[in-house]
Amino acid sequence: MAVKKINSLGEIVIENDVIAKIAGMAATSCYGVVGMTDSKGKIYNLFLGNSITKGVSISISDECLVIDLHIMIEYGVNISVMCESIIKSVKYNVENLTGCKVGAVNVFVDGTRVD
Repeated sequence: MAVKKINSLGEIVIENDVIAKIAGMAATSCYGVVGMTDSKGKIYNLFLGNSITKGVSISISDECLVIDLHIMIEYGVNISVMCESIIKSVKYNVENLTGCKVGAVNVFVDGTRVD
């Protein structure tokens, strides 16, 4: 399901994959995020270009976007502080780049990496 915006000049369609890439890039740029996982816990390498959207799901509720992120984190980071940072970064970047209102960003920590 794509996001459609209509104005006096025409129609703008933003595909969910574009929003997922923006959200994935914003999340992985935050300190402590090691990788993305899918809902089954499979880990994806951040160095592969298509893995940025794995673990990101987009839905629309009450005219607002709801973004779910499944991530893997570095061992030893403060999870609550890191998740707040991810939520703020994803919300800001998606709203700023697409013009769509973000209602919620849900972060699911599916694992940790120990060096």
